[in-house]
Amino acid sequence: MRLLHTSDWHLGRTLHGVDLTGHQQVFLDHLVEVVRTEDVDAVLVAGDVYDRAIPPVEAVAQLSDTLRRLAEHAVVVLTPGNHDSAIRLGFGASVMQDRVRVLARVEDLDRPVVLPAADGGADVLVYGLPYLDPDAARRALGTEGAPLARSHAAVLGAAMDRVRADLAARTAAASAAGRPAPRSAVLAHAFVVGGAASESERDIRVGGVDHARAAVFDGVDYVALGHLHGPQRVGDADGPTVLRYSGSPLAYSFSEARHTKSTALVDLGSDGPATVRLLPTPVPRRLTDLTGPLEDLLGPAGEPHVEDWVRVTVTDAHRPTDLYRRVRGRFPHALVVQHQPPVREGGPRAAEVTAARDPLEVAAEFVAHVSGTRPTDAEAAVLRRAYEHVVAAERSA
Repeated sequence: MRLLHTSDWHLGRTLHGVDLTGHQQVFLDHLVEVVRTEDVDAVLVAGDVYDRAIPPVEAVAQLSDTLRRLAEHAVVVLTPGNHDSAIRLGFGASVMQDRVRVLARVEDLDRPVVLPAADGGADVLVYGLPYLDPDAARRALGTEGAPLARSHAAVLGAAMDRVRADLAARTAAASAAGRPAPRSAVLAHAFVVGGAASESERDIRVGGVDHARAAVFDGVDYVALGHLHGPQRVGDADGPTVLRYSGSPLAYSFSEARHTKSTALVDLGSDGPATVRLLPTPVPRRLTDLTGPLEDLLGPAGEPHVEDWVRVTVTDAHRPTDLYRRVRGRFPHALVVQHQPPVREGGPRAAEVTAARDPLEVAAEFVAHVSGTRPTDAEAAVLRRAYEHVVAAERSA
């Protein structure tokens, strides 16, 4: 069975105010062509299909058209991520029972999409774990009315216990009928220990923790992960369970400029570990960081990057006149233009606040700046609860 694993499309997203719809369409056209030419049996989309809970109309139309085209060649299985609204993405799932399957309900996470083998080999069972926010899922996945611990590890562990129980029952039934044991794949949108994050993923911390260990997914053959935007394998490299992030198809921050974006082509035979081949995705426009004196950047050093999206950091001792105009005249696709003079020897330099920094650490530094001391444990807990409340409100908007 051949699967194509992708995630984190973020349809409707902008990059520093620039509309990415056309660039995302280049990727989606490429995806359809890969499915057609590589004889893919099923496409697995592991969350963050949209960039926000209420996507723009153009993004909804773009997804609808893409699913129609993909379904002409393969079964498509989608799960919502932390950016998606599970209810909105899952609308109509009950009537999409053939070529497009949206697995958006926590109650159904142990009911797999069955991909029957055409040659009498092993069927493949595809389970979908929608993004499991601990505050929302700990009661739905608890037992005897008792909620689970407020953590990602707890809710993912309970979800996978249900998946393993269903997989064991189906394996026993196949054995009793003289059929090969089914193979298994799980879609999950989560931060797994060992994964390398970038600046553009939304924080999913609850209780101060945003991650779970790879071992929570033991017992299945392939785990199609979403959330982290860099393509990477996590967990035991020699273990029987292959866990991989496909990564986002486009770079959504300058921290991803060096990523080689890809989709993961996964082959699952009747036995043995899953094999994976990474297929690079198109790069409609590169992201580049340029740093140096303005005259150097306006000269030959900048020539290879005039058509790139660039973040320009000018390091002259004094801010050059007409900085923005001169940079944009040279680099028409400049997204960020900033001046950072060299630090004088012995002089203090304030820590730069960027999307990559921990918001709670930034808040703690502000408290220390104002009061002269860092927050106490009790104050840090208040800051954390306030931050999580804002993130949760944004997520449910």
